Amino acid sequence: MLFQIKSYLKFLWLSKNEHAVHSPFVFTLITKCFYDKKSKHEYLVLKKYRKSLLENKNTIEVTDFGAGSKVFKSNSREISKIAETAGISSKRAELLFRVTNYFQPKHILEIGTSLGLATAALSLGNKNSEITTLEGCENTIGIAKNQLQTINCATVKFINTEFSAYLKNTKLKSQFFDLIYFDGNHQKQATLDYFEALLPTITNDTVWIFDDIHWSKEMEEAWKIIQKHPKVTVTIDTFQWGFVFFRREQPKEHFIIRV
Repeated sequence: MLFQIKSYLKFLWLSKNEHAVHSPFVFTLITKCFYDKKSKHEYLVLKKYRKSLLENKNTIEVTDFGAGSKVFKSNSREISKIAETAGISSKRAELLFRVTNYFQPKHILEIGTSLGLATAALSLGNKNSEITTLEGCENTIGIAKNQLQTINCATVKFINTEFSAYLKNTKLKSQFFDLIYFDGNHQKQATLDYFEALLPTITNDTVWIFDDIHWSKEMEEAWKIIQKHPKVTVTIDTFQWGFVFFRREQPKEHFIIRV
């Protein structure tokens, strides 16, 4: 916790708003998407989705995977408690909706379904998108499936798998993802492994979103390595999320933006 406080204070000191941005691409993204304050009907849908989970006092068995697919622990947890601690916040869900609505990605990959709060935001952002979402726990993915049916998110493909096993066994070179949301493992090496494994799926317009880039010293190290990768041109640090772009026409720039 102390590390995160120090990181946040540093972020506040270094972060800027749109007035300090000279890149037309990033300026437009910030003003028309990040800072869009207009009310959206979809926000009410997302709030209702969250509320139903927070009111669900049923208990399920939750499986957490460790460094490998055979290393895990299992425990009983209340669905409402999972939604409180593991789910995306309302503010972040709304931002994820706006980002998806802004870029209109056709093919989306989500690493870490949990209860589907972020999945719902992704799906509502572009109802014509094809979403593949990965989750290691069979019971939480079951809850997400049922919840997403209530808001007519029909284009979501759920895969119950350990993440590294999926990335290792899937022919990624024949796939392209316009948007990838990384929220399944907050460890340095796992994050870098996913980054490298998924590079063959990028296009010039692909956007990647990494959750909790300041979660730990190791995650900050992973974020800095990603920023320096030769295929990465633009990155945006919003403290909780790190946005990565691969646009060849863009000069290599890194932004720290308050959202």
